Amino acid sequence: MEHTALFLRFGAALAIGVLIGMQREYASESAHLPLAAGVRTFPLFALIGCCGAMLADKAGSALILVAVIAVAALFFAVDYFIEAQAGRIGMTTKAAGMLTVLIGALCYAGQLTIAAALAVAVTALLSVKIELHRFVEHLTREDVYATLKFAAISAIILPVLPNRNFGPVPFTIFNPFKIWLFVVLISGISFVGYVLIKALGPKRGIGLTGLLGGLASSTAVTLSFARRSKINPELGRPFALAVTVAWTVMYGRVLVAVAVLNPALVRLLWLPVAASVAAGLIWSLVLWRSESREHEKHEMAMANPFELGLAIKFGLLFVIILFIAKAAAVYLGSTGIYLSSFFSGLADVDAIALSVAKLSRAGGGIDLLVAARAVVIAMVANTVLKGGFVMITGTAGIKKALLPGFLLMVITGLAVVWLV
Repeated sequence: MEHTALFLRFGAALAIGVLIGMQREYASESAHLPLAAGVRTFPLFALIGCCGAMLADKAGSALILVAVIAVAALFFAVDYFIEAQAGRIGMTTKAAGMLTVLIGALCYAGQLTIAAALAVAVTALLSVKIELHRFVEHLTREDVYATLKFAAISAIILPVLPNRNFGPVPFTIFNPFKIWLFVVLISGISFVGYVLIKALGPKRGIGLTGLLGGLASSTAVTLSFARRSKINPELGRPFALAVTVAWTVMYGRVLVAVAVLNPALVRLLWLPVAASVAAGLIWSLVLWRSESREHEKHEMAMANPFELGLAIKFGLLFVIILFIAKAAAVYLGSTGIYLSSFFSGLADVDAIALSVAKLSRAGGGIDLLVAARAVVIAMVANTVLKGGFVMITGTAGIKKALLPGFLLMVITGLAVVWLV
């Protein structure tokens, strides 16, 4: 191995050790606790792992690395028992130290990308102790069950489904594995958004509520704040801000979901979506700047978005929309796709967006430009429906504040997609 590559790997191990050690030392000083290992010791752990891997490589025996790891583990075990006798029980620093040794070995093996990713993950986990504990404290039995259900549909049900197409020609589009994969994808997006909301605890402002709520359910955000505008009519402008932010996030979320299935479609879709997002951001900024300086906290009750029954209903809806979209493409051409996208978007924008993304792949039967327009139409239809909710159920304050941004997002997205 060249000296340059060798120094690079040892340097990476050293930097990773310093990063983790800095976090451990900062955490120890903040809590006014005795420091077992900090900014000097953790780099040594990483270098020990790197040296162990190098010696094992030069000697041609993995037993040397195993012995180094075993000695490190013994050191951590002795340190644990000493601290336990002093009444300080904790495994976090020891586990971080052990993982740092292993990361050092990965650095020597040339796995710098995974080593850096592990270093960031370890540092992040060590840094969010308070937030994680707060998150666990706010968990309910329903949250635990919902998590288990999500694990079941993604890790148990998905692998056993057949990954092949069924159905009569030209409707051989029903692939149980891929359909359930779409269920997992959408459920996962909503679930991650809900976890973020729970982990952050009390809301740090209505705008942040809209930002995080848009990941879970922009419709839930819209209905919640439209209803609340009747209770607090003086907060119509902040509520409109939250709704606008949630809609903006929805556009970005759909683009990410489509990108997973059909990257080619994104090349035509990103510009109209970016235009709508820009319109939403501009109006959000207008509302933010004109909003009176109110710093009150407002909770938004949001149930866990993942339920197995809802997931199954989504799968059935996805199949129906997939059939409608394919039939429209076969018998009505592009006009049928646009109509089905509009009406399907009223019900669920994610389902039609993913259906069109799948059907616009090579051999799917839908032109990419038609697919891009169909997705934008679906997003606009969904936005129109939510805007209608606000206009019907909201107060004059939230309607007046939301209407310009609502029209700006809808018109901008449609105008751009028809010009590309």
